[in-house]
Amino acid sequence: MELVQIILGPISVAAAVLSVAAVLVAGFVRGFVGFGAAMIIIMALSIVLGPRSAVAVASLAGVVTTIQLLPVAVRLAERPFVVPFGIASFLAAPLGTFVLITLDPAIMKMAIAAFVLFMVAMMWRGWRIGRGGPVAIIGTGLLAGLIQGSAGVGGPPAVALALARPGAASHQRANVIGAVSSLTFCGIPALWYHGLFTREVIVVSCLIVPPYVFATWLGAKFFSQQGQKIFRVAALWVLAIAGVVTLVLAVRDYGS
Repeated sequence: MELVQIILGPISVAAAVLSVAAVLVAGFVRGFVGFGAAMIIIMALSIVLGPRSAVAVASLAGVVTTIQLLPVAVRLAERPFVVPFGIASFLAAPLGTFVLITLDPAIMKMAIAAFVLFMVAMMWRGWRIGRGGPVAIIGTGLLAGLIQGSAGVGGPPAVALALARPGAASHQRANVIGAVSSLTFCGIPALWYHGLFTREVIVVSCLIVPPYVFATWLGAKFFSQQGQKIFRVAALWVLAIAGVVTLVLAVRDYGS
């Protein structure tokens, strides 16, 4: 027990167990549909670490699983979608940090959640946008980078655009993974600049990486074996839940 306390430092055993449980769920979701892990990890770890450290942990640990899934994105993703999206998100992420400091993030989150839920409702009705032109892709990349820099959860707009494009489930998932991968990396510099990679964050990140990687592998395996048939429905459900949770928490924060 003393060795455990030395490793964990100020982090309680209960907090460590909650962290591992959260990443097991988050990793499976990430491996299966390609996104959603950051939302789960941030919600769970905010309880025990606070929101700033939770965002830092989700970003740092997410680098490993991003590298784990990158071969799929490189092989199957549409470069005309992923490349301009990634460049735009990198350009907008620093501005997101500025927004976090100067504006009320709750208002921005409410607007984002409303947009995501609208997109989900339209896609449930069978709506698609086609391939989408450069303006739509770059605009979504800028919006997602802005959200990533300010709140650490820039995935929903990117996923909404990726799912609205035509194509097989494997290609849609690869586009999602490619877009979310760029968001994972674009948020790292701002977090480092603001000193959020503390000892506590590094310890928790190292603790959760092994189960996170394992659960991500399980999710990816499930997709390859039998998950392609339900991928779109599952992804829309995860996206809808992300939108509702974001909206509820934003309304709560705005009223407090």
